Amino acid sequence: MSRRRFPKEFKTAVAQRLLRGVSGSVLARELDVKRAKLYEWASQLERHGDDAFPGPGRRPGGQQRVERGREGEARVAALERKIGQQAVEIDFLQRALRRVEDLRHETLVSGGAGSANLSSPRRGKAS
Repeated sequence: MSRRRFPKEFKTAVAQRLLRGVSGSVLARELDVKRAKLYEWASQLERHGDDAFPGPGRRPGGQQRVERGREGEARVAALERKIGQQAVEIDFLQRALRRVEDLRHETLVSGGAGSANLSSPRRGKAS
């Protein structure tokens, strides 16, 4: 006997019914699905929202499948990616802050009338 597969829409609809208060036993009998499986679907929907039920071979929430015993390495790799992304964001924000400070300094030196002229010679001509 082969395993039954259920589409994402079916799992979502059933999980929503369960979360709205329909009895798990009633749903299990009605749909001929094990009650524990229904509660698992409801839990995944609560935990991952739209990312729940991603399909065969994928993990809910966008997590990649990891070999047994390699969870620690995968976590370190994910954290290193996150650090890299944050380093790029910090660099961008530091450059933006420098530009704002340069504009503010240029306005003060040129004796601007209270509002900064936001066009900078570094940015090139406006389109």
